[in-house]
Amino acid sequence: MVTDAFFRPVSGFDLPRFAGVPSFMRLPHVPFDHPRFPEVQIGLIGAPWDGGTTNRPGPRHGPRQLRDLSTMIRAANGATWVAPFDLARCADLGDVAPNPADLMDSMARMEAFYDRVVAAGIRPLTAGGDHLCSLPILRSVAKARPVGLIQFDSHTDLNDIYFGTSRYNHGTPFRRAVEEGLVDPKRYCLIGIRGTAYGRDDWDFAAANGIRIIPIAEFHARGAEDVMAEAREIAGAGPTYVTYDIDFVDPTFAPGTGTPEVGGPNSWQALQVARGLRGLDVVGADLVEVSPPFDASGGTAWLGVNLMFEMLCVMAERVAVR
Repeated sequence: MVTDAFFRPVSGFDLPRFAGVPSFMRLPHVPFDHPRFPEVQIGLIGAPWDGGTTNRPGPRHGPRQLRDLSTMIRAANGATWVAPFDLARCADLGDVAPNPADLMDSMARMEAFYDRVVAAGIRPLTAGGDHLCSLPILRSVAKARPVGLIQFDSHTDLNDIYFGTSRYNHGTPFRRAVEEGLVDPKRYCLIGIRGTAYGRDDWDFAAANGIRIIPIAEFHARGAEDVMAEAREIAGAGPTYVTYDIDFVDPTFAPGTGTPEVGGPNSWQALQVARGLRGLDVVGADLVEVSPPFDASGGTAWLGVNLMFEMLCVMAERVAVR
């Protein structure tokens, strides 16, 4: 039980939620040079970068909007009654500082940032940013050993090359992660794939490497609980990373994203699958592709921070039993 008041979020009973400087979930801001940085167990991080976007930009502004909307998060999960701030010392570690003019330098900066987080024994929970952000995070989280991966998405992001030369963009991160040995493909489950396609190359790569794809038709036919039971079985007991692209959710409920695909889950199902991660050893997670220019009202970000809170609850439960 965390009793240290320093790691408690500011209560809406003490300061109105529209007041104060916003941090993720009203937690303390603890940068690397803060004297209490070594005590943090779960670090919430912003990755304000969309240099891997191939069409509609905007996710670089996602972390700021997500932080603002996250001030509405309270102390306990009303569905599971998990109180993550009682179970783990959580803090806002700030933002990675990207280089908006240099994709490769930005990825190097991100990897260096997360190296410090992982070396301190902190489990990162990241707000993106486009989906290429996951690759440098995985390079840090999986340095010691490959991890399992559960990916909620409407696209596989297992493509090889865009425009003849681009191997690093938001459509390729997990192909690179498998090739680099960061992800164990036999412990990799990809849920929600749908929409039109360039071809079958990404699906063929998944089949050749033992990656389990659960397309949206199967998801709807089986239901979230059954699908997540299989996903947990695939990931197993080992360390697992979770990546949640907001475009997994139908654009009726989450329009603020760069590449929306119709026919997806509703907001209730979006929460169900996040809760279905309970029991896994989630060593890191991210919520990516929230693009405020396409939903200035913030509804997409509001859903996004609730999904982050669900993943935080899962991570905090695991921290508490270690």
